[in-house]
Amino acid sequence: MIIGITGGIGSGKSTIAQELAERGFAVYDCDREAKRIIAENPTVQKAIIELLGENAFTPPFRDGQGVGSYNTAYVSKCVFADPKLLEALNKIVHPAIKEDILSLPLREGKGVGSVLFIESAILFEAGLDALCDKIIVVDAPEEVRIARTIARDYRGLDTPENINKVRARMRAQKNPAGRNATQGKIYTILNDGRMSIAALAEDILSHFAI
Repeated sequence: MIIGITGGIGSGKSTIAQELAERGFAVYDCDREAKRIIAENPTVQKAIIELLGENAFTPPFRDGQGVGSYNTAYVSKCVFADPKLLEALNKIVHPAIKEDILSLPLREGKGVGSVLFIESAILFEAGLDALCDKIIVVDAPEEVRIARTIARDYRGLDTPENINKVRARMRAQKNPAGRNATQGKIYTILNDGRMSIAALAEDILSHFAI
């Protein structure tokens, strides 16, 4: 069984995924694995260089000399200034992630070894929902999500400027709970701090009878 885990910024999806990993479940972190794929896959590297130029890696790509480290600062500057470039970059990386997931051993039966969790903030945008038997959407009230993101990304400095930045990031994300095409797959959990992460993990495992 493949179960997706998604949710907006500050929802706590990564914390829940980490709890499941600590319990022995296989968790595919799409952000982490995307970085690995970019670092290891020459076909992906070549496509990124063709799209964004040799400075997408540092030191810059030179024919016959391979590539250096992924220049995330440069790439981010390019793609977030041009939505079409971001879309093109995603069309390079997302299929590679899908292919990587499909290359993993099939999981059958019940228990820890029978489930693969896929964690991704853009599970639907990347088309990874099509691979999932079920999908967990982690949700939380806006003020809770803002507070968590401020604590994590802005050193707890809840200035009006930082709060507005978080709200802008939230607006830029699509609401996964509103996806009707896969509504039958979706199980929404509320991570508002009233239940412990351990209790939420137990709820997930009980719901899916794992």
